[in-house]
Amino acid sequence: MIRLLPERGGWLEVVCGPMFSGKSEELIRRLRRAEIAGQRALIVKPRIDDRYDIGHVVSHAGAKMRAVAVSRPEEIVGLADGYDAIGIDEVQFFADEIVAVIERLVERGARVVAAGLDQDFRGLPFGAMPELLCRAELVDKLQAVCHRCGGPATMTQRLVDGAPAPADGATIVVGALDAYEARCRSCHELRTVELSALAR
Repeated sequence: MIRLLPERGGWLEVVCGPMFSGKSEELIRRLRRAEIAGQRALIVKPRIDDRYDIGHVVSHAGAKMRAVAVSRPEEIVGLADGYDAIGIDEVQFFADEIVAVIERLVERGARVVAAGLDQDFRGLPFGAMPELLCRAELVDKLQAVCHRCGGPATMTQRLVDGAPAPADGATIVVGALDAYEARCRSCHELRTVELSALAR
């Protein structure tokens, strides 16, 4: 497979996959390479993601790079002034306005690397990720290792007290190994809620 980057102007790269697939690590790797090439690089992340360090993007494997936490996508436009490469971690947590913000950054010539979950714990498209995947010049879908069978994992399993989370649970619940596992399609489970339980 031959992959060519645009010779001029901005572009969008999307790195997606389940939890524990190395998305944040890949984002950090790309932005560090941009800095080595003499480019000014910035990483932003949603303020809601405070699992490890609010002032850094930290991968599950321990890779770390300074980041700016923001509450709203619109804040990114001003922060990105003067930067050549902008990384956006956990992009699925941002409101849908993130798509317009990224388009604006790309139009003004920036390289944008957006990393995040492409599916929620139910296996459904997550947030603005489907739209970003459609618009991206480059897409990399990473796999993790299934916590149950050891096979290639493409899905995220949410656990509550060690059991699969109910399908009607909140879409966004920030956590790590305490609440999530990577699973292959065969091992992924979703607990449906009985209609009688919902009526109570």
